[in-house]
Amino acid sequence: MNKNDLIDFISTKTSADVSKTLITEILDLAFQGIGEELKNGGEVRFVGFGSFKVSRRAASTGRNPRTGETIQIEASNRVKFTPGKELKEAVNA
Repeated sequence: MNKNDLIDFISTKTSADVSKTLITEILDLAFQGIGEELKNGGEVRFVGFGSFKVSRRAASTGRNPRTGETIQIEASNRVKFTPGKELKEAVNA
């Protein structure tokens, strides 16, 4: 499922006559809010669905698989998602 598929899904499931343009704006704002919270070091939780948080990946030494040359991998932040109980149960049903 991509963003357009999600917009179509929401459009078909809403009881009110909500335009796809409005749904798109709301989704964009939701994604923006999630991104800003994570960028600021916060955590985003959706009860039953799961939570997003940022973890720090330390710098490390790797190897170029083509040449075998040793390379330095920079430290970086990464987003981790932990599924909630309801999502786990739905996927395993």
